[in-house]
Amino acid sequence: MTKTLSYYPGCSSQGSGMHLDTSLRAVMAKLGVTLRDVEDWNCCGASVGHMDGGHMGMFALNGRNLANARAAGPEDVMTPCAACYLNTHYHNEKIREDDKIRADTNEALAVAGKSYDGSLHVRHVCEVIVNEVGVDNVRQQVTKPLTGLKVAGWVGCQTVRPFAKTDRGGMWETYDDPQFLDDFITACGAEAVPFKGKTKCCGGSVSVMSPDKTMHLMKDILDEVKSSGAEVVTTPCPLCQTNLEMYQTEINKRYGTDFNFPVVFYTQLMAVAMGLDPVKDAALHQHLIPADCVTARAK
Repeated sequence: MTKTLSYYPGCSSQGSGMHLDTSLRAVMAKLGVTLRDVEDWNCCGASVGHMDGGHMGMFALNGRNLANARAAGPEDVMTPCAACYLNTHYHNEKIREDDKIRADTNEALAVAGKSYDGSLHVRHVCEVIVNEVGVDNVRQQVTKPLTGLKVAGWVGCQTVRPFAKTDRGGMWETYDDPQFLDDFITACGAEAVPFKGKTKCCGGSVSVMSPDKTMHLMKDILDEVKSSGAEVVTTPCPLCQTNLEMYQTEINKRYGTDFNFPVVFYTQLMAVAMGLDPVKDAALHQHLIPADCVTARAK
């Protein structure tokens, strides 16, 4: 396929989620999708924006990104981050549906000489892969299948909630037992192990600020990973990836466990399976816990 999408990378792409951004760009190029970055984008306000920015501040932040995307063209806006998707999609739908909200948002945007008419469609990259690219097309690009690699597909609590089963969300997945990540894993030639914790919460941004309050949530997920027999965890969410990887050492100290599971993005699995460079394209060198088991299975 050949398609152009407006791409909103989100703040994590500049730091803790750089390896998601790098591998996504490489994989999408292989799949025939051209990403046009939203120019001069800003934070969508995820997490902290709700605490201090207020209702209108959130519309202004997201409206500004959408105005910049619309100024470049009518293509759908795609983002890889669960929090960015929830924020951007939600505010876009409200601006599109509600005349007063749209007017108030444009009043704020006018200060910067911008406006937004609500005409864009905001999508999550996983929905785009499922509904437009197609898992079969991912499979067709695989030249080095990850044969024998046992992978726990951890979706997290936000990627499929609450929009995955809505018309504007693409009607692409279920909330309680999502299968898309298992499909991505098997398309790469790996084994998607039965994993009961696929939609469990890691504590999100609370884990970053107050890990003492959420360490037990992450331990529960890691217990499920260990029980599944997986060698590696894969996830679509940058915050999930950061939390589950970063806190394993502390969890081991606190609970007497011995967790040492690599936590990678599904796009990194795809990049390696597609024969792309493990460092330049998959960015596997950016992990705290080495994911050598991934490259070792690429034949």
